[in-house]
Amino acid sequence: MLKAYLAGPDVFLPNAAAQAEAKIALCAVYGLTGVAPFNPDLDLSLPPALLWRRIYEDDLSMMRDCDIIIANLTPFRGASADAGTLVELGWFLGAGKPRWGYSNNAEDFAARAEVHRARAPDPLPGIAVEDFGLADNLMIEGALPAGLVRPPGGISRPFDSLEVFELCLKRIKG
Repeated sequence: MLKAYLAGPDVFLPNAAAQAEAKIALCAVYGLTGVAPFNPDLDLSLPPALLWRRIYEDDLSMMRDCDIIIANLTPFRGASADAGTLVELGWFLGAGKPRWGYSNNAEDFAARAEVHRARAPDPLPGIAVEDFGLADNLMIEGALPAGLVRPPGGISRPFDSLEVFELCLKRIKG
């Protein structure tokens, strides 16, 4: 069975362990072994300078052991996908491994960016926002050969919804 690295900011959710378990279970239904970068055995009492490095090394080890990535690219803490998830996606791109991604947000990137810009002062007024009708920056979408899986019907889903994740799994098993 293919091992799928389940990237995304889901690790920051209050129910991170349950979310990881649910995604791993859904992967099994579709004949994949899900590997979530959620380590419940991590010693959180480590000093921050050691803890972040341990998380980074653990995640790299998991990525090396996986065949594909399934990235949750739902906007997180801003108009775009989580920065850490994008590093992981880029790692898989550089490694030449298959890349899949989904977003629970149905809104185009340009519209989200304008809303975000209206909420916070723009440090660089007049800077263009790309408007290609994509869910996120063109470099993110370009890294996904099969395209980004988005909510059907143009209706966004809650951040932790598994509906679009499952649509992504169906596309993988094609």
